[in-house]
Amino acid sequence: MTPSRDLSVLIPFHNEAGNVLPLIDEIHGALDGIDYEIVCVNDCSADSTAAELAEAQAQSPDRVIVRTHVQRAGKSAALMTGLHAVNGRWTQLLDGDGQNDIADTRRLWDEIIVPGNLGKLGLIAGKRKSRNDSGFKWLQSRVANGIRRFMLRDDATDTGCGWKLMRTEAFRELPYFASMHRFLPALMKRAGWDVREERVNDRRRWHGSSKYGFLGRLGAGIFDLFGVFWLVRRGQPGIAAEWDDPRAAAQDSDAKKSS
Repeated sequence: MTPSRDLSVLIPFHNEAGNVLPLIDEIHGALDGIDYEIVCVNDCSADSTAAELAEAQAQSPDRVIVRTHVQRAGKSAALMTGLHAVNGRWTQLLDGDGQNDIADTRRLWDEIIVPGNLGKLGLIAGKRKSRNDSGFKWLQSRVANGIRRFMLRDDATDTGCGWKLMRTEAFRELPYFASMHRFLPALMKRAGWDVREERVNDRRRWHGSSKYGFLGRLGAGIFDLFGVFWLVRRGQPGIAAEWDDPRAAAQDSDAKKSS
């Protein structure tokens, strides 16, 4: 698929009534001057999320794309559904609760993407400046991040942050599984792409409540962690010299150094 836009903002929604229209309006304002689109995936919401998405699409049919799951499938599945509709060279992931700040996207787009010379950069991962979570949730995150870094060697310090800006072609290469969104830095590095972290804002949820409980997150996290631990040790995919791929030049340079 040949990208037709510069940036796609991909947002999964599940029961985010009251957050949809303010968030999409904020994105329109922040990205003025960029060729962008907003891809929204409704993961079987039971509130007015669907109606608000329909209104947003009617207001900006040239910018807003909506996809609706026929059955609840979870965040990673929603991201993959949205990825089928993405037309941008880069894809910005945001959560649908308003906690991620699109102003960070505009700032880092202008600072990093626009100047070029990106090499094999595949992912810019947000690292929250401060957390608007409870102390217990903060402790959970610290422990989980420490265990994950020890096992996966991905050097990521805040994988729970929903703000992630990815090269779309790199995103499309990643293997899908139910909680893959929690392991994007490790999966990107396994595929041969560079990852960098940048400080981003973390705001309070605008409306509604968190969809993730401690026990559910813990159980899925441990199970998937061992799966990714196995996966990252199974080798990197091959890169052909004939591809217009920034990883090819880097691998060729590494090969010459080792010979």
